[in-house]
Amino acid sequence: MPAPKNHLKAALAAKQPQFGIWLNLASPYSAELLSGCGFDWLLIDGEHGPNSIPTMLVQAQTVGQRTSTVVRIPVGETHLVKQVLDLGIQTVMVPMIETAAHAEQMVRAMKYPPEGVRGLGAAVARAADFGRVSDYLATANAETCLILQVESRAGLAALPEILALPGVDCVFIGPSDLAADMGFPGNTAAPQVQAAIDDAMRQIIASGKAAGILTFDLALAKHYREMGVTFLGVGGDIPLLLNAANALAAAARK
Repeated sequence: MPAPKNHLKAALAAKQPQFGIWLNLASPYSAELLSGCGFDWLLIDGEHGPNSIPTMLVQAQTVGQRTSTVVRIPVGETHLVKQVLDLGIQTVMVPMIETAAHAEQMVRAMKYPPEGVRGLGAAVARAADFGRVSDYLATANAETCLILQVESRAGLAALPEILALPGVDCVFIGPSDLAADMGFPGNTAAPQVQAAIDDAMRQIIASGKAAGILTFDLALAKHYREMGVTFLGVGGDIPLLLNAANALAAAARK
């Protein structure tokens, strides 16, 4: 029996647009609710959400096979990648990649030897159904999907080298951090920022890798989709709840 098929990885490789949202509430209950809403993927955020390995696990268990699950780890460290993969998460996003050397370290963290440095703990890992997936070690490497975030001027400068690395499935541009690094904190709409993002997107798409971004502006999402961006974040659980609750409270007071 091989490792489970990573449908998100396959869709991105086939240039099929995949739409999803961020999960920052750290709630399996809301994750289960959102998993049935028609998104292609849900991203459990370990960088800006109060998520730990146990909360990531319970959300992944709750979502199950209803949609693809992505985990963003808080920082690009090999031991975190190993832990998340052993949970059964096949797609990992790593923030703040600024050098090709760091990108290559993350590629190796995603793979079993000899391609990488992932530890051989499949016999006790949920990823291999605790050893019951007999061909897991031989097939797991082909199903892991690595998304690297480039979100600084240093990252943009290293982008050509990062794009040349095998094992990187998608490069995701982080608009907010990039805007701040460029001197426009809180202003991702600044023309200089948008020009830098568009240029990066064109480079990523031309390389043959999948390009990704997060925007709550559907008109801007349409622009990126028309460019050829295929990993598109279009919302998050917190803004969805906050905006709906604010609107309801305002309407009730009228």
